[in-house]
Amino acid sequence: MVECIPNFSEGRDLAVVHEIRDAITSIAGVLLLGCESDADHNRSVITLAGPADAVCEAVVRGAVKAAERIDLTRHTGVHPRIGAADVIPFVPLAGNTMDDCIALAHRAAHELWRRAGVPSYFYEFAGVKSLEEVRKGGYAPDTGSAMHPTAGASAIGARRILIACNVNLASRDLDLAKRIARKIRASSGGFLYVKALGFDLASRGLVQVSMNLTHHEVSPLHLIYKAICDEAAHAGVEIAETELIGFIPSAAAAQAQDFLKRCTGFDSNRILENRIAELTS
Repeated sequence: MVECIPNFSEGRDLAVVHEIRDAITSIAGVLLLGCESDADHNRSVITLAGPADAVCEAVVRGAVKAAERIDLTRHTGVHPRIGAADVIPFVPLAGNTMDDCIALAHRAAHELWRRAGVPSYFYEFAGVKSLEEVRKGGYAPDTGSAMHPTAGASAIGARRILIACNVNLASRDLDLAKRIARKIRASSGGFLYVKALGFDLASRGLVQVSMNLTHHEVSPLHLIYKAICDEAAHAGVEIAETELIGFIPSAAAAQAQDFLKRCTGFDSNRILENRIAELTS
């Protein structure tokens, strides 16, 4: 079994998101773990798992549908992006290895170019670049050539289980959110394997510290959350809420109870192992 968590550059027109989701779930054997959309980010995250071949085909179909229905020339949103099917990571679960997921990433990229004319960049274990390097640009695609005129390109990779999460501050001080993000992220000398950005969520009247934890065993969520709380308190700002995007492994959840108590919409089915067990039973 492998997991895949494609991120699509549409979070406002839910009819388009549902078309992409339906394309993915049209493949037998695929488990739809979750589908989440955010209007400020203008982004949707779909989480699926299943046999490797089925997951690969499902994601390619979803990415082809995204290329048909999302026009980046008219796209706005606070989240950085390079494509309609912006990021497609494969993650090994039971019975699969990282090498298996690298092979899936390469296969998916070649199929996406063949079927939709969308080029791809390989990142993390599937290539030599990080996702941040891909986003900065200046590199030729690893598959395909010219950018798709409306769908851009995709970053396709293989990686460890990642925890994507947000901490929303009861403030409109974007500089504060950016300062906290800079303090905790690895690239600025903060926690190892932590990526963080500060965003203004205009529709909600607050700011956000948005994070990806790419090696939660080394830099646990509960320690990062405490650091954010301490920085916010020092500035006289309260935590409005926390958010989990997708799922969290059970080991990380057991340690991060303070974060999860403030987490919007959290229940035990947001724990990865629980959700897979529920669907497979």
